[in-house]
Amino acid sequence: MDKTIQVRDLIKKNLNNPKNRNIDKIMPNIFLLAASISVITTIGIVLTLIFDAFKFFKEVPLREVFSTHLAPLAVNPSFGILPLINGTIITSIIAMMVAIPIGLASAIYLSEFASDKTRKNLKPMMEVLAGIPTIVYGFFAYSFVTPLLMTIIPSLGAKNALSPGIVMGIMITPMVASLSEDAMNAVPNAMREGALALGATKLEVTLKVVVPAAISGIIASFVLGISRAIGETMIVVIGSGSSKNFSFDFTQSMQTMTAYIVEFTSGDAGSGTLGYYSLYAVGLILFVFTLLMNLFAQYISRKYREEY
Repeated sequence: MDKTIQVRDLIKKNLNNPKNRNIDKIMPNIFLLAASISVITTIGIVLTLIFDAFKFFKEVPLREVFSTHLAPLAVNPSFGILPLINGTIITSIIAMMVAIPIGLASAIYLSEFASDKTRKNLKPMMEVLAGIPTIVYGFFAYSFVTPLLMTIIPSLGAKNALSPGIVMGIMITPMVASLSEDAMNAVPNAMREGALALGATKLEVTLKVVVPAAISGIIASFVLGISRAIGETMIVVIGSGSSKNFSFDFTQSMQTMTAYIVEFTSGDAGSGTLGYYSLYAVGLILFVFTLLMNLFAQYISRKYREEY
């Protein structure tokens, strides 16, 4: 009883304390400011890209921008960005051809077949891949994967799109596996037990019940993985080179949009030049690519989400 009285007295004391009232009025504004920082930062980035990219598009006609000839440092420079878009898409496709089957198979095993002990040990080990610096992946692609592939494909160039694409897929695999596993774990056990009671095998339950029920989360993980591949920088800079030719031959060097930005920010483009503003144009296009991918992932998640 004494404790109850003491607690009540403490509550009354706090309520009547003007200092606490002032803190209660100030703290919501501080929390609002903290929550607004990311929004303000995003708006600042977008406005910077738009304003500086506008200076580029004002000087370069769209028919040249969407051409296949890119020579920004030539006497008569040309700024066709299709080679960059082509290189970005090809390396991203290769990456997802690696990440999707391996990541989905890993998620199925961890969610449906692995024991609790195996899952607790294997999942953290797999997610360690996500913590390796991308520049390490880049040197791995250039010094190990490329020589290995050259023994299989003699025509493979020292700089090519294939090896960085494969290594990007390895890097993205933990993301695809983790998000897909979370989506599968969200499927109620009652659905699994009902299918097993009808005579379905464990594999049939997984492929015909669990995966379709978790398809929204699985597809969202694929799209987010593609966004990660599109925005990857150091792996393609080291492993793919800087060839600006428009080609579909993934055994040869290609340049992605991120690699182009890195190349020019290293000092090739003087501030205020047309080449300098081309960086912002490429950055804006890259931003639009990743934004569309994320919006598509959200659309898929909402459209195919199952409510249990």
